Amino acid sequence: MRLQETPLRLIRRAMGDRRKRREKLRRLAHTLRSYGHEERVLPRLQRLKDLGWIDEVPTRLQRMVGAIDMLRFFIVPCAAQYYRSKGINFGFHTLLRFLDDPSSLIDPTGFNSERDTIIGHVLQVVHANPLYDLQLLESFPDGLDAMEEQLLQILGGSHPRAASLLATVEDPDYHRRLLAHVREFRALGGAAHPLLRENVMSDEHFQQLEHTFGELPNAMRYFSKLPRTPLGAARHLLWVHEFPARLAAGRAR
Repeated sequence: MRLQETPLRLIRRAMGDRRKRREKLRRLAHTLRSYGHEERVLPRLQRLKDLGWIDEVPTRLQRMVGAIDMLRFFIVPCAAQYYRSKGINFGFHTLLRFLDDPSSLIDPTGFNSERDTIIGHVLQVVHANPLYDLQLLESFPDGLDAMEEQLLQILGGSHPRAASLLATVEDPDYHRRLLAHVREFRALGGAAHPLLRENVMSDEHFQQLEHTFGELPNAMRYFSKLPRTPLGAARHLLWVHEFPARLAAGRAR
């Protein structure tokens, strides 16, 4: 569907009907409110720490700077290269994602997002590695249950957001492979093999970045090494223009 329909039809599908647009705005408002309310975020972080996915909970400032680093060093350049290789306009693809769910674009770490926002984000984008998001979903008691159920709905044609999600995903086999990955993740207690996107597998630089940002434990270790003061954070953002490999996860897979 993604590669066969006209841009205007894809935009209409991504937007959805009036009821779906209202729900998208509600999720967006929830995510924006969560940025100012640590009491909504810290219990989820503590649950992840209790489950062993986080060694140390980064401060709010470290999470903000880490989210920016994740975007500018990994998510955006890696995605741009991938869509360029597919002959897909990255700007238009980003527009479709925004229309499908604006809240999924403003929270790179996912800590301020609701469960279904995270799931929708995983369903709408062929991920460099969805392992981070599966680990993140464990911050909700029913996160992985809901992930598997919604994948089955997508594959069965009954998901309420099927039209808008399929307007953004260019790989028709993605959801089937993702379902198998989720089931392996659950069966092995989180020890599933990474489901890497093809441009990550073929690029050594993106492999290093994915090793740091593609899994929650390594990403949080990176965040915890970032400056803790506003001045230090400002210096980092202003003066660090390339991925600081010294902060990266050192262990290779």
